[in-house]
Amino acid sequence: MKKRNSMSPRAKFWTRLTVSALIMASLYTIAFAFTDLNMRKPDATFISILRRMFVDSWLNIETISEWIETGQLLGPLWNADVFADVPRYLSLMIETICIAFVGTLMGAVLAFPVAFFASNNMVGRFSFIGKNILSFIRAFPELVFAIIFVFAVGIGPFAGVLAIGINSIGMLGKLYSEVIESIDKSVLEALRSSGANQAQVIWYGVIPQIIPECLSYVIYRYEIDLRSSTVLGIVGAGGIGVPLMLYADNRNWEHVGMMLIIIILTITIVDYLSAYIRRRIV
Repeated sequence: MKKRNSMSPRAKFWTRLTVSALIMASLYTIAFAFTDLNMRKPDATFISILRRMFVDSWLNIETISEWIETGQLLGPLWNADVFADVPRYLSLMIETICIAFVGTLMGAVLAFPVAFFASNNMVGRFSFIGKNILSFIRAFPELVFAIIFVFAVGIGPFAGVLAIGINSIGMLGKLYSEVIESIDKSVLEALRSSGANQAQVIWYGVIPQIIPECLSYVIYRYEIDLRSSTVLGIVGAGGIGVPLMLYADNRNWEHVGMMLIIIILTITIVDYLSAYIRRRIV
């Protein structure tokens, strides 16, 4: 005889809430116990670094005319030495944009076959193979892939493109597979009943349904990849990350501030453009 659960919904709610709170408290305790949170003596304070990056010493100057004469009105924007390097920084930012674009394009194309292979409604019970491949790829961040490819193909943008591309396969493949699994099956059944083979079902039944949503995901993924590309240079994978790391190591915060201004403006523009395009597509 089946035993009835006598616990009321209110009791179930409080039991689950208590268990969840205990688990979260345990995880926080373990995390703080094994994390070293002691502060070391820094070379400079966070505020002083920000002032050198974006403001310089204008707070110590009394009048606007003195600010202009001393060339320190807008920090790195008015510093002649820093401003002379702006064309080089813009060139490296364009290289970073290209690394993200080519890597995202490579990932967007190669993710399609893996996504079909990871979809339940396409390959049935064998979809676990594709899902495990995508999970394996997503387990590694771009920076780890960049380190591997820098050793494999050498220092430069090509290593960054491969790192971005491989990582994008894992993320886009998962999103594609979820889109494929949510399509309208009646369209596929209608095509099969009219004598269409599997390739025709995919081409005329699946692709038209998934293209708008997948394209939206690709554009959104490009935003993420552009941000990631700016730091891949830290390990030698090209782009503006290379001088960013060198100047930060040398405590040359004025140049770091100028590069951050360029990165922020570029990513802001790309965010607005991609949001506009995604609204038009979906």
